[in-house]
Amino acid sequence: MAPKKLRLTDISQSFEADTIISQKTKQPISFKDLMADLKSVRVIYVGENHTDPAHHAVQLKILQALFQQNADISIGMEMFDHSYQHILEKWSAGSLDQKSFLKKTHWYANWKFDFNLYKNILDYAQKNHIRVVGINIPFHIPRKISIGGIENLLEDDKKHLPEKIDTSISAHRAYLEEIFKDHYPHAQDPEAFENFYAAQCVWEDTMAEAIARNLTKGQMLVIAGNGHIRYKYGIPQRAFERTTAAFRTIFPAPAGMEAQLSYADYIWVTAGDKKKAPRAQHP
Repeated sequence: MAPKKLRLTDISQSFEADTIISQKTKQPISFKDLMADLKSVRVIYVGENHTDPAHHAVQLKILQALFQQNADISIGMEMFDHSYQHILEKWSAGSLDQKSFLKKTHWYANWKFDFNLYKNILDYAQKNHIRVVGINIPFHIPRKISIGGIENLLEDDKKHLPEKIDTSISAHRAYLEEIFKDHYPHAQDPEAFENFYAAQCVWEDTMAEAIARNLTKGQMLVIAGNGHIRYKYGIPQRAFERTTAAFRTIFPAPAGMEAQLSYADYIWVTAGDKKKAPRAQHP
């Protein structure tokens, strides 16, 4: 049986697993050449399908290579909201074991995905004392906005909102309109989408603001869902507007699926998703 390939529909080409394709050249490149390019930028975004172990393996490989090139690096993670930063500092310092870390970050109440998916990344950060930064907003807030709008948030919730919330990006709005229609095909109230879109923009701008606030003279590797980096107008462009720091985006995509080269600066083809981990595995 022929191996599965990822089809890039906008250039009508297909590629096998373990191939990295450059948007700039439309051709495969080596990992060495990828890392040479990443060395020149301040922020590197690596996406994921949250339950796909192959995507987390890509993230770890890039983290290890970045750290070898430049030890002045931090990791921004969607998986933690900023209110847990003091706990993340303790983890990076090596003063927490895994059991305590899971309890103190309320991992299975907040992020909920199997911790083992992220264990190798976080262990590497702790071993090498790499700063981990929580870039997310408290998880209950976007859900509240999507139901009742920003104006009806409690005052304590509003304290977590970013200074700027940009709802004017037409391409981003159109992209999320399609997602909304897929998830809520029977929604008739126009306000329902407006609240949904406001929640998404709050989510994106909060993470962009956290990146800007925590970016030092070194590099930051940002780990977030593919939806937040696709086409760059989620987190990447919003963070760039705040920092003007050069960045690259890397979009892992499983063989056997379809994607577009325009999604990111690089598409990294991973093995198929037969071994995806389950949604949550609370011990």
